[in-house]
Amino acid sequence: MPKEINVYEVLRRPLVTEKGTYLQEQNKYLFEVIINANKPQIKQAVEKAFDVTVKSVNLMTVAGKKKRYGRAITKRPDWKKAVITLKEGDSIQIFEGV
Repeated sequence: MPKEINVYEVLRRPLVTEKGTYLQEQNKYLFEVIINANKPQIKQAVEKAFDVTVKSVNLMTVAGKKKRYGRAITKRPDWKKAVITLKEGDSIQIFEGV
């Protein structure tokens, strides 16, 4: 049985990027989430943390890049990105004015 995840541990950080800024015009917001989170957990976490209504959640797993340290070649860990679409009229204040 998988370990239950606390809703406040699901969202790691908001992603403030150029593409994410353009998506805000469509009422979509980008977050980095923990790798083993699923769509219902992410939806619940965003609704509880920001008091908004989530319309949909899209997920993508981003592969970690290969890096060199001297002779050693290592790989950064994979991470998961979530695109959160909110109900019309809702917004997340953390992104406003960025």
